[in-house]
Amino acid sequence: MSQAYIIEVSSYTAGLVVRDERGFRFFSAERAFDRLDGHRFSSVRAADRAANLLVERRSFSGDRGKSGSAAVTGSLA
Repeated sequence: MSQAYIIEVSSYTAGLVVRDERGFRFFSAERAFDRLDGHRFSSVRAADRAANLLVERRSFSGDRGKSGSAAVTGSLA
């Protein structure tokens, strides 16, 4: 059975992370998070932090984007 978690940043669904034999793989749900698509993370929390960091960097560089706390909202197991 696979484990999948939704990653949200502010009011945006950043993507899903799915557990595999090498960690958690990120699947982007919004174009703003495409840079993370396909990356593997050691934990759901690590993917969550990466999504938050991406938004914070976009906000500081003048791009549109909301900075905020991300939350893991559920399991799709």
